[in-house]
Amino acid sequence: MSNRGLLEVIALDAEDAVAAQAGGADRLELVTDMAADGLTPSRATFAEIRAAVDIPLRVMLRLEDGFAAGDIDELVARARELRAEGAEEFVMGFLDAEGHPDLVAVERLVAELDGCRWTFHRAIDRAADRDALRRQLADMPGLDTYLTAGSPKGVDEGIPTLLVEAARTGEPGYEPRILVGGGLRLDHLPELLDAGIDAVHIGGAARPHGWSGPVDAAAVREWRTVLDA
Repeated sequence: MSNRGLLEVIALDAEDAVAAQAGGADRLELVTDMAADGLTPSRATFAEIRAAVDIPLRVMLRLEDGFAAGDIDELVARARELRAEGAEEFVMGFLDAEGHPDLVAVERLVAELDGCRWTFHRAIDRAADRDALRRQLADMPGLDTYLTAGSPKGVDEGIPTLLVEAARTGEPGYEPRILVGGGLRLDHLPELLDAGIDAVHIGGAARPHGWSGPVDAAAVREWRTVLDA
């Protein structure tokens, strides 16, 4: 099991979570409002999902569409509420107007999370300088994953960048795991796996009927099968 690839699935509610776990998901990313690309779910939603499944949950910390932090005090308050409800893993990522990491926002949230593990999400794909961002965040407590497509246009355009970054694993700033998501398809997996990238993140791919329908366990299982092959 130590060599098992990581399959993370977006869940909006407990029904999604149960189906994703049944299909073989290792971890869930919890969000609301996919029209805004995923915002922080309510404390009640987290509690319902936590009661429904026993796999790890990473909770989005994001109040508005885009990659600006917005109201940092509100973000901290939401993080505190979720921590009080039992949340132990999170997802976040903020850029300033020039495309550099918003270190003020990230550092305040990291202090509130107090050692929790977290993912820097696809804000990296919009960064002015991906390498500089990684180096600036290299010593952030708890940062163990980058969710990235390699390009703001998605995995089709981003694969060359993903392969280069995978080859740098272990260098300063490149220790966190690469979690690939954003236009990811099953036919991308062989090349990614060959490069040592074994963590994938799916949202719409787990929903045959689109975001208006629930996660489908069979769709998730197909990804599990390919990832494990």
